[in-house]
Amino acid sequence: MGSTASGKSGTWRNWGGNVTVRPAREVMPASVDELAAAVRQAAEDGLKVKAVGSGHSFTSIAATDGVSIRPQLLTGIRGIDRKAMTVTVEAGTPLKRLNLALAREGLSLTNMGDIMEQTVSGATSTGTHGTGRESASLAAQIRELELVTADGSVLTCSEKENPEVFAAARVGLGALGIVTAITFAVEPVFLLTAREEPMPLDRVLAEFDQLRAENEHFEFYWFPHTGNTNTKRNNRSAGPPQPVGQLAGWFEDEFLSNGVFHAAQLLGRTAPAVVPTIARISSTALSARSYTDIPYKVFTSPRRVRFVEMEYAVPREALVDTLRELRAMVDRSGLRVNFPVEVRTAPADDIALSTASARDSAYVAVHMFRGTPYQAYFTAAERIFTAHEGRPHWGKVHTRDADYFAGVYPRFGEFTALRDRLDPDRLFQNDYLRRVLGQ
Repeated sequence: MGSTASGKSGTWRNWGGNVTVRPAREVMPASVDELAAAVRQAAEDGLKVKAVGSGHSFTSIAATDGVSIRPQLLTGIRGIDRKAMTVTVEAGTPLKRLNLALAREGLSLTNMGDIMEQTVSGATSTGTHGTGRESASLAAQIRELELVTADGSVLTCSEKENPEVFAAARVGLGALGIVTAITFAVEPVFLLTAREEPMPLDRVLAEFDQLRAENEHFEFYWFPHTGNTNTKRNNRSAGPPQPVGQLAGWFEDEFLSNGVFHAAQLLGRTAPAVVPTIARISSTALSARSYTDIPYKVFTSPRRVRFVEMEYAVPREALVDTLRELRAMVDRSGLRVNFPVEVRTAPADDIALSTASARDSAYVAVHMFRGTPYQAYFTAAERIFTAHEGRPHWGKVHTRDADYFAGVYPRFGEFTALRDRLDPDRLFQNDYLRRVLGQ
């Protein structure tokens, strides 16, 4: 899904189709030693190095015209420690494969994002998260990681070993080295009951603190041009499992959420004037439903409609104001927004550049169908997010730079100082890192 080079003569494109690059060479190491050798060789040849996962970032965080390292052969589970309740996986393992393998072993991650196409290292390095009252992002579930640094040495980092690297490298943006293996905390597999139901936006905003406090995982989608939302609450359940029926699942997830949704997007792109009408129909098409299943089948869903996305983490107490401002902006702008706005939450964590670093956060994500002009909408939305000291997702569209981040991340200087120590010659530099981390 965008994980292989697409196009002739080694042109690489990301999943969203908005980043294209032609690296000088591609390397597919079959071991950590081979990867370390490739890093040393690149340094000798005066080429920059970037590892690239499945290309699910909308930013050019993985782009390089130097050496592009593909981790497809560095996949699979290295080991499961049932006493410590951890699993160690190779960096190139797709989340989908990790989830399936864990389920076979009767284990699960505590929380996850809503798609599972990404590699474990790509997802954690950019701060991928789901929604949770107590349980945080994927990176916050890391207990240890292995990193190949600029001089080709292999560092093991945890709370006990190289703790200052561990504090930063869990969301390392690819700036500190190349992650080769990750050890996640796991738990015995459990059941979640999902309750999806439409709810007016005004009610969701009025009751937001309560909805968040009463549910382990609460999120909602607001349909611009309407006062409608679709809410989703996931809570642990004693069972029995009641998965979504195959026909209902196909209808809701494939036909409505991917098939009809795609057709509606195409129509909206061709005739923007009909977008508000489509939004009203879309927002009432999904009816309430409830189902119980193992976590990855509840947390994740297929995303076949290609889009471009911007997402910001704002302080949780700023969420209601942020959304009211977003709604007012869309209403008076004449913009035609044909994609729902997704809202999730996360508790504060202790990772230097995590979007939830040291503050309880709410995430607001705006999307546009691929090929639809998104700049005007994203620019107006970003103005609202940054007024609330928002922190953009590292893998999604934004225009912020190092000066801005130094103001919204208390530990920004700690991260850049560590980068100076681990990669003084900027072997892992690219245009994106130059912008967000500075020189």
